[in-house]
This record gives sequence, C-alpha cells and structure tokens, in this order.
Amino acid sequence: MSERLAPVALRLSGLVPRLLGWCPDTFWAATPAELAAILMPDAGGDPAPLSRADLNRLMEQDGHG
Repeated sequence: MSERLAPVALRLSGLVPRLLGWCPDTFWAATPAELAAILMPDAGGDPAPLSRADLNRLMEQDGHG
C-alpha cells in the first residue's frame, strides 16, 4: 500500500461501515471507483432515462439479447 493510500484507506475503513452499514469484508472487496461513486455528491439532477436505442445497443453488445 502506498504511503498516501494507507492513511486514507485506514480512515475510510472506519467511516464506511458506520455510514453505509457495511461489514469490513464488503468494504475491502469494494473498488476505489465503487467507493467514489457512492461517496461523491450527486453531480446534478436525475439522469436521463434509458432510450430504446441505447437499450438495443446494450443488448447487442451483451450478445444474449
């Protein structure tokens, strides 16, 4: 663990379980991107609904649709 990451990880490992109700295993299994997405303030309003074109594109990419 880098010298800069270690203190932050230690602080978050104490805060996240209390704030989110996570057990330690859940915290340590989460990626930094997942934690950032959960802890960052909402950038603005509700997201646009998924369009039919976007849904079709996602289904084609998945290959099971």
